[in-house]
Amino acid sequence: MSPLPADAEEFLGALRSERGLSSNTVTAYRRDLRDYFEFLDDEGSSGDVGGFVADLAHRGLARSTRARKLAAVRGYHRFLVVEGRVTEDPTVLIEAPRRSRTLPKALTIDLIEDLLDAPDRSTPLGVRDVAILEFLYATGARVTEAVTAGLTDLDLESGTVIVTGKGDKQRLVPLGRHARAAIETYLPVRLELLSERERSDVLFVNARGTSLTRQGMWDIVKRNGRRAGIEDAALSPHVLRHSAATHMVEGGADLRTVQEMLGHASISTTQVYTLVSPEHLYEVYVTAHPRAR
Repeated sequence: MSPLPADAEEFLGALRSERGLSSNTVTAYRRDLRDYFEFLDDEGSSGDVGGFVADLAHRGLARSTRARKLAAVRGYHRFLVVEGRVTEDPTVLIEAPRRSRTLPKALTIDLIEDLLDAPDRSTPLGVRDVAILEFLYATGARVTEAVTAGLTDLDLESGTVIVTGKGDKQRLVPLGRHARAAIETYLPVRLELLSERERSDVLFVNARGTSLTRQGMWDIVKRNGRRAGIEDAALSPHVLRHSAATHMVEGGADLRTVQEMLGHASISTTQVYTLVSPEHLYEVYVTAHPRAR
């Protein structure tokens, strides 16, 4: 195995000393740069970055792997420019491999119903858990948005809630009949749980009567998921957000409406939900195709 050029070793040293990258990360950079220089040696070239990227694709490497290797090469060439070793960066016009857009993880509607039925409604915390789960699924709220929701954000008469998202941007989101009923049932329980020290109007409180944390809400979702027979790896507050959006799109909602509900800054973020599940595709096919029946 041939050694790396001296300037490449200097670049790796700078990553460790100036940027504080871990040994594992520097080792990965070293491996990717060695791959690059071996390609250049084989091709008899001094800087064919485009050829290297094409070779990575020809070898069938995953997009994420190709992007990582290109990042190492790009960092090395930028280092040379900053250090005044060269005047041009051959990676400037090279585009990173596009990331594949995969369908977000979403629970089936049956699993969602199992989850919503999981809490023990005979206990105060079980009543609270129902309200939390119904709120997350109804609104598609991020976990931070849910834990910061306040009583004054609610309008149970109209069945809406003001959700405060990234950059303190607010949006009006429908609650739906089930979420509204669950919250109405929970509100008297909240007063029983509420600590005398808790003076905020926070909607969801923990067993001590104080504001729930992000981790606390994660734990509630996970615990009830286990009661419903859902594996921990398949469930999180974010999965409920994905599920809400996916089920809305599959139910016929337009993307602009879903974008507004989720608080996405760009419609391109919401468009991933147009990648329908195989099950839904089959249902639509057998319903709509004249030769499917």
